[in-house]
Amino acid sequence: MTQQKHVEENKMGIMPINKLLITMSLPMIVSMLVQALYNVVDSIFVSQISENALSAVSLAFPVQNLMISVGVGTGVGINALLSRYLGEKKYEEANKTANNGIFLAVISYILFLIVGLLFSKAFFQWQTSNTEIVEGGYYYLIICTTCSFGLFGQLVFEKLMQSTGKTFYSMIIQLSGAIINIILDPILIFGLLGFPKLGIAGAAIATVTGQTTAMILAIYLNEKKNTEIKVKIKGFRPNITTIKEIYSVGVPSIVMSSISSVMTFGMNRILLVFSSTAIAVFGVYFKLQSFIFMPIFGINNGLVSIVSYNYGARNKERLMKTVKISILYAIGIMFAGLCIFQILPKELLGMFNASEELISIGVPSLRIISLSFLFAGYCIIVSSMFQALGNGVMSLIISVVRQLVILLPVAYSLSKLGNLNYVWWAFPIAEIVAVLLSIIGFKYVYKKEIKPLEDKICD
Repeated sequence: MTQQKHVEENKMGIMPINKLLITMSLPMIVSMLVQALYNVVDSIFVSQISENALSAVSLAFPVQNLMISVGVGTGVGINALLSRYLGEKKYEEANKTANNGIFLAVISYILFLIVGLLFSKAFFQWQTSNTEIVEGGYYYLIICTTCSFGLFGQLVFEKLMQSTGKTFYSMIIQLSGAIINIILDPILIFGLLGFPKLGIAGAAIATVTGQTTAMILAIYLNEKKNTEIKVKIKGFRPNITTIKEIYSVGVPSIVMSSISSVMTFGMNRILLVFSSTAIAVFGVYFKLQSFIFMPIFGINNGLVSIVSYNYGARNKERLMKTVKISILYAIGIMFAGLCIFQILPKELLGMFNASEELISIGVPSLRIISLSFLFAGYCIIVSSMFQALGNGVMSLIISVVRQLVILLPVAYSLSKLGNLNYVWWAFPIAEIVAVLLSIIGFKYVYKKEIKPLEDKICD
């Protein structure tokens, strides 16, 4: 069967929308929930070492998140552009996009290899003078950065599968890495089955081993199963035009996600004024909230491909139905998350070997921050729609306003009142502003990009 015939039969242009969204999103939701699980399990095991160890991993999170942001953002650009070319039946351009995307993954790894080798210890010394936190964090971060080739390779090859609608294989890829990480965590951290006891470094080794395994599997599955895309390493030359098109969507996504790293770093600096336990609480929150947000990010993976494909095919009806259904699912998931955080905060914190101080700080923090869930679901879906339509700058503006213009200044101002509980209110305040901006942005993008499309009958 020819590549062109594969493209013509692509399910993103013919399958009923609700079924298509579920079909494409459910495997990613499952895999991302497992990703969230291994992130939580990682911290649960680390918390058994000491609270300082948990704080060290929490302080390392901004750099880890930055790596993920670069990988995922590049992948979003690849996904959106590649899906659009498939919708337009330009499969040679789709192949060029895939090849250049892999090249960008290699460049991203080299960048973080250099950063990790040069700045890992200074990063922790800048934040705290606690020797245990600095040393533990340094070993954790140096391993994660210098071995990040697995992370970047996994993320890019996953996106190649997603862009052609093969999210089942993306799920298998993510599951493989997550399961290996979960298995290796206790073995390497505590020295089980004859392995040396490596502590925090063991957690990092487990993480990069899982990522590398997932990358290898992703390369294999793309070669054997992803027949709509042809990856050719021999004779490859970077194409500046294609790279610019990838990053026209990808850079705003990278910057938008990276802003989360800046926000986390800023919040850690604010929380250090109160105690290192406050940082541990914030780190625990980020691990727990991933269970709520990851399913929506799974929906986003399906949404970006479907919206991009149908935008390329000029099918407004299918495009809009995809967005509307995604928003309804996201709001429902967020409401469920809000209920869990309000009813069971002590039980959630108890999983992390929580001290009395951590629980006393953590219970009100989870209840206050989770109020932002009421608004976040809509914002996430709309931002992904912006990216899929090539309006990544719109998403970037909203993210900058929410996390840098509103959240950090408000949190800093509230911290001056001397009560830690006041600081957490910065999150729902920032999210309210974000949802208002998202509504305005949605109306603008609809009028400019979506309304002019030809109406077609939707399944």
